[in-house]
Amino acid sequence: MRAPIGDFDRATPAPDCLDELTAPVAAAIRDWTGSVPAEQLVYVDTDPQWADTAVFVQHYGRELLEQSANCVVVAGRRGGETTPAACLVLSTARVDVNGVVRRHLGARKVSFAPMDTATGETGMEYGGVTPIGLPGAWPLLVDSAVVDLPYVLVGSGRRRGKLLVPGKAFTELPNAAVLDGLGVAGA
Repeated sequence: MRAPIGDFDRATPAPDCLDELTAPVAAAIRDWTGSVPAEQLVYVDTDPQWADTAVFVQHYGRELLEQSANCVVVAGRRGGETTPAACLVLSTARVDVNGVVRRHLGARKVSFAPMDTATGETGMEYGGVTPIGLPGAWPLLVDSAVVDLPYVLVGSGRRRGKLLVPGKAFTELPNAAVLDGLGVAGA
């Protein structure tokens, strides 16, 4: 099959290659119930040496810079409580942690989660965290610009491989909230 975006040698409907994904991502795709059919989620095999966005788009297509999103794990604190959350913004933007995220979580302070927390609690590899398969109680904050795209390139849970997902599918993930202004220009 040909990938809906980018220039990839191998593209496969994600339900047909669950063994390429981390356990939480594979489980989420196996149990998919959204209005977007699971077969429209596409796995593309990529080389982990090109996993970082700048190098990735040079190798797989410069147009992907405008069609890629990063999933960032944050921790909001208020009193003695810590609330982990994931934020999905276009790769050309940065997360408005101290504005939109802090207000939405009702936190006094929000910071990026340490790498061992992000990977340990998600069961995903650093550099491959994806909104599909996050821990069930976590809020997922999605920038409205991501939802507007026909397809979005996101992590697959591993540094090797990516998922191509219709933007509107993110609105149906557990605890998803679509927020204007979550992503701020200038990543």
